[in-house]
Amino acid sequence: MIPDVDGDSVVYLNGQYLRLADAKVSVLDRGFIFGDGIYEVVPFYQGKPFRMEEHLDRLERSLASIGIDPGYSRDDWRALVRDMASRSPHSHFTVYLQITRGPAKRDHAFPKDAQPTVFCMVSPFSRPDARLREQGLTAISAPDIRWLRCEIKSVSLLGNVLAKQQAVQAGVDEVLQFRDGFLTEGASCNVWIARDGVLLAPPLDNLILEGIRYRFLEELAAQAGIPFEARRISQSEVAQADEIMLSSATKEVLPVVQYNGEPVGNGKPGPIYTALRAAYDQILG
Repeated sequence: MIPDVDGDSVVYLNGQYLRLADAKVSVLDRGFIFGDGIYEVVPFYQGKPFRMEEHLDRLERSLASIGIDPGYSRDDWRALVRDMASRSPHSHFTVYLQITRGPAKRDHAFPKDAQPTVFCMVSPFSRPDARLREQGLTAISAPDIRWLRCEIKSVSLLGNVLAKQQAVQAGVDEVLQFRDGFLTEGASCNVWIARDGVLLAPPLDNLILEGIRYRFLEELAAQAGIPFEARRISQSEVAQADEIMLSSATKEVLPVVQYNGEPVGNGKPGPIYTALRAAYDQILG
């Protein structure tokens, strides 16, 4: 039995709806053996999906990137997500999708006849509370040791897990990762900085995952009249930033007020974060 998980909750597995406690996959599933699969997480606020089409776009891009075709159309994915959402008793929740290449004899090469495994579940989540919004987060820096296809939302997350554990062991909330001296992302979030009134983010390439909130915050910045630039950001620029922010499905957008033991700006959430947070809340309530 998995601790702290409702074993009676209903999940979807390969065309069947089962109790979570009864859902099983083969130990030869390539997701288990190789981490050969992808995942997607669609958040719902007050029972309504947030940018579901963008999430499904990313799901299909990730599947195509690693050559998995489970035979589901866009309408199939949409129907599955909505059906699982209808089963949730919560106001705010996520619909989690995971697709692997399926069970096969253990061999690195793609099997010719494996049937992909399709799994889906719903989990409640809480929006960031007033303390996180108003007091902010702490972070440290670390080298980015992950693979070079971070734009794929892969279930192979060991690099991210190790980064997050660094944060836990250091007693901070997040790790900001750097490759060759330039900012990439957090353990499980995109990273933004503000300098001289300009919002900056790393470019969308193979070194970061395009969070669904990346484009969303870019739109909010435009609406608020905040200049935005996507470019490579050096480690020294991050250290000297006026503001640092993190964005993800669960963090939404939150400020980092302490970085590597030093205050960011004046050690309080800054004006660009405050404007983005207000615009964010105006849309999501």
